[in-house]
Amino acid sequence: MSNTLNGVVDLDVAGATISRHLYGHFAEHLGRCIYEGFWVGEDSEIPNTAGIREDVVQALKDVSIPNLRWPGGCFADEYHWMNGVGPREERPSMVNTHWGDVVEDNSFGTHEFMQLCEMLGAEPYVSGNVGSGTVAEMSDWVEYLTRSGDAPMSRLRRENGRAEPWKVPFWGIGNESWGCGGNMTAEQYTQLAAQFATYCRNHDGNELYRIAAGPNRDDYHWTETLMKSISTLGGPVRSPKHNGWQALSFHYYTHASDDWQHKGSATEFSAEEYHETMVRAWRIDEIVRGHSRVMDAYDPEAAIGLVCDEWGTWWDVEPGTNPGFLFQQNTMRDALVAGLHFDVFHANARRLVMANIAQTVNVLQAMVLTDGARMVLTPTYHVFAMNAGHQDATSHPVQLTAQSQYAGEQGAYPTLTTSVSSRGATALVSLTNLDVDDAGTVRLDLRGKDWQVAKATLLAAPSVQAHNTVDEPTAVAPTAFDGARREGDTLVVELPAHSFATVELTLG
Repeated sequence: MSNTLNGVVDLDVAGATISRHLYGHFAEHLGRCIYEGFWVGEDSEIPNTAGIREDVVQALKDVSIPNLRWPGGCFADEYHWMNGVGPREERPSMVNTHWGDVVEDNSFGTHEFMQLCEMLGAEPYVSGNVGSGTVAEMSDWVEYLTRSGDAPMSRLRRENGRAEPWKVPFWGIGNESWGCGGNMTAEQYTQLAAQFATYCRNHDGNELYRIAAGPNRDDYHWTETLMKSISTLGGPVRSPKHNGWQALSFHYYTHASDDWQHKGSATEFSAEEYHETMVRAWRIDEIVRGHSRVMDAYDPEAAIGLVCDEWGTWWDVEPGTNPGFLFQQNTMRDALVAGLHFDVFHANARRLVMANIAQTVNVLQAMVLTDGARMVLTPTYHVFAMNAGHQDATSHPVQLTAQSQYAGEQGAYPTLTTSVSSRGATALVSLTNLDVDDAGTVRLDLRGKDWQVAKATLLAAPSVQAHNTVDEPTAVAPTAFDGARREGDTLVVELPAHSFATVELTLG
């Protein structure tokens, strides 16, 4: 069977808006993500602004980073924010028990994070401490960040060098409360979420979008427990109350094995492991739709958002690195997983309002890797860059008429996937060929508007194991692509094996 995808797209029929926040990022105090990744200190020879390295900031600005989640992750539920403000030399240290068992000196704290967000032009997403923190501690942090005037925390912020409050739109009520954030049941957490969210106040016009810590993967019971708690006697959800929460999160990681201690190598993997990876990567579609169905039963108008604030590939750490620092290489396989995820996210944009890849620098499926003063862009970074045009664009669902599948011992999965959006007089088509061996052909009947192919870009490599290093930084990099053409009203794209492409259209 030939490797094909055929579909119909009505360019004059608007689907859901693809929130730019689906292209969000995540930075935890884990390994070299913060220290050596974002933060090098003011005395570093690496070019920096107030200690924040400039090359990483510019790379992320170039992909229009919309938001950044911090300080965790598991670290969030042992982080006490007061230890990370004030003069750095006076800040108390702590042990990072989750990641490497190293001493954290708190030199990167609230003010440094907020400056980083300002430099990036990204909206901050702060994860509060529910696991080992108190309601008062979280309430004070919100006040410190967002309130002006003569309030106690406002005065403290001014004493620490910041006169005006910041805008903080996104606030997480804990993290992975089913696991490292407290090992709670859904019922236990639901009660705490209501209590903590109540005291996360809106100050001086800053409207918090409170995100409850939702389930791991496909724990639909956790989602239903949360949704029931804000419904009316089991009926439809009322508009989220002023001091309630407005979204719930879930996490889903892709790997090639059920053995958590042996998830597989990032760069040395077999065809069988590749297929297992793609079977598992496709589960994101099932899981997003599963949580959406549960939420629809209580909230048919989608007043409550769904957030996937940790996603990505998770492999064994690179040999010779600290096991607790989660440093892994990033190959063409990782880029294909990202392309697939974004097509799923776009298709579910009615309910899915935010997603955060884990993590931004030097950890898991990173955007950039640093080595001293040198930095390399990963294949995954290039997918974000090529897909930037989907941010805040109008989705146009693809009505599939044919879609090839791989079938093997690992399971079955579609080998070609695509998504389409438009904004003004332009449209963007993204296409991913997951077939490790064979080229693929995508035929999309584009209806409702006149169109012309304006530009096509390809991300491809000789093998799915190909990756970039500081010595070979462009082994996997985007190139101009001549494989897209118009045949009548049909867009035809010839994709090489294991490749990702985007096609920009001019609309008439």
